[in-house]
Amino acid sequence: MDTVSDRLRIPWLRGAKKVNISIIPPLILLPVFLRVASWHFLLGVVVLTSLPVLALWYYYLTHRRKEQTLFFLSLGLFSLGYMYYVFLQEVVPRGRVGPTRLALLTCGLFLILLALCRAKKNPGYLRSPAGSERPGSGGQDKARGPLGSRAPREELRGPSGVPAGSPAKVKEDWCAKCQLVRPARAWHCRICGICVRRMDHHCVWINSCVGESNHQAFILALSVFLLTSVYGITLTLDTICRDRSVFTALFYCPGVYADYSSALAFTCVWYSVIVTAGMAYIFLIQLINISYNVTEREVQQALRQKTGRRLLCGLIVDTGQYNRGFLRNWHQFSTLGAPPFHHPAEDIV
Repeated sequence: MDTVSDRLRIPWLRGAKKVNISIIPPLILLPVFLRVASWHFLLGVVVLTSLPVLALWYYYLTHRRKEQTLFFLSLGLFSLGYMYYVFLQEVVPRGRVGPTRLALLTCGLFLILLALCRAKKNPGYLRSPAGSERPGSGGQDKARGPLGSRAPREELRGPSGVPAGSPAKVKEDWCAKCQLVRPARAWHCRICGICVRRMDHHCVWINSCVGESNHQAFILALSVFLLTSVYGITLTLDTICRDRSVFTALFYCPGVYADYSSALAFTCVWYSVIVTAGMAYIFLIQLINISYNVTEREVQQALRQKTGRRLLCGLIVDTGQYNRGFLRNWHQFSTLGAPPFHHPAEDIV
């Protein structure tokens, strides 16, 4: 597979471009699986149950190998495009969806893509400053201590927005791989191979880390996706299962498999419901973590070290280190990535 991936290239203006082979399987398998699932109810149950299992298996496989993959990004983008294509081909011609509803759904789709583009940008990578002295050299800063140790420095406002005098002192840590001193709450991503400011987690759906600079865009993309997906599911069920509520039509829509067009739309609805449910869980966890001012990386570390306070059967993990209250936590999140405000010298005096 590595050899095929290396040899697979397409002609380009300035030389052949290498094609990542992981983007190809979703483009082929997703339409095939969904159309096969539309043939019969039992086939739909088997296929729609197998798809999440296969996706989770591939996720843990790539996560264990600590390697980047475009599979999930390709799957997500192609799923959006293919669901929209089926909606235009099988739902809109029935006449139940007016131009206003179609325009609203299309705007939601474009907003998702714009938010994803913003979330794909620099999450807050830490670059080694040019000319800076590194630990182990003759001019090593004594405040850093020995290599690999953690030592609090001056209590200044750090990049993560933690002010001086807060319960959690701002600490810095030397990263031996990136050869730089990282501020508090920054972590080294073993998949991206670089340190990220206020790293939350590495998201396979955008093939990038979620950090200080793109966390807000990530939350925006999730929220817009959930609203658009629920709206599209509602429109589709209202068209193929008339005179029934959305929840009832989702589980009981008689005669839907008598027509292949309706069966395909119904199968895509259930596929969208499964994806939406998974994204809603991620969105819920993100909202809880923001409310308690913890990152997913800090939650996992607290669970391993058994230092966090677990609530609601482990759904909430409060480390207590950066928690400053609900409103202040959300205010700090809303100002992530903003340059710190420096008071004039006369105000300090």
